[in-house]
Amino acid sequence: MDAVLQALGDSSRRTVLAILRDHDATAGELADALPIARPGVSRHLRVLREAGLVDVRQEAQRRIYSLRSEPLKELDDWLDEYRALWHGRFDALHTEIARGKRNKR
Repeated sequence: MDAVLQALGDSSRRTVLAILRDHDATAGELADALPIARPGVSRHLRVLREAGLVDVRQEAQRRIYSLRSEPLKELDDWLDEYRALWHGRFDALHTEIARGKRNKR
């Protein structure tokens, strides 16, 4: 989980994941979408691979990258506990706001 969170901490890596969410892509296609040099893209792809967020497969001379959603599902499951906490707090805030509007009348 720590590697996933660390990988998601960089905006370029989040951009790569957003592209791969829609379709598989080569390193060159990903580099064209980012405002950084190709060696930087390679480093980002390595971090994403090590975190388990992307897979790579060889097709002739090309390396094709694809998104692995399992680590994101694990992160989403972990965040669910915190969502429940915040939903309860937002519901209480909504109730207090509604009370305040009634008392102003």
